[in-house]
Amino acid sequence: MIIPVRCFSCNNPISRHYLKYLEHVEEGKPIREFFDEKKIKKYCCRRMLLTHVDTYKIIKKSPIK
Repeated sequence: MIIPVRCFSCNNPISRHYLKYLEHVEEGKPIREFFDEKKIKKYCCRRMLLTHVDTYKIIKKSPIK
């Protein structure tokens, strides 16, 4: 599943932050720093990034029978 373009609750654009969010997480930095740096203050927008599961990578790894 692709990251939603906008937050479901407040309609703010969030997809533009997703790749930078993944890089930040891979580096092992605190997630709060990322949200503060990008000025993402609403809980609904934070939830969209925190709870997104990239199912494409899961499906890609599973063998087709």
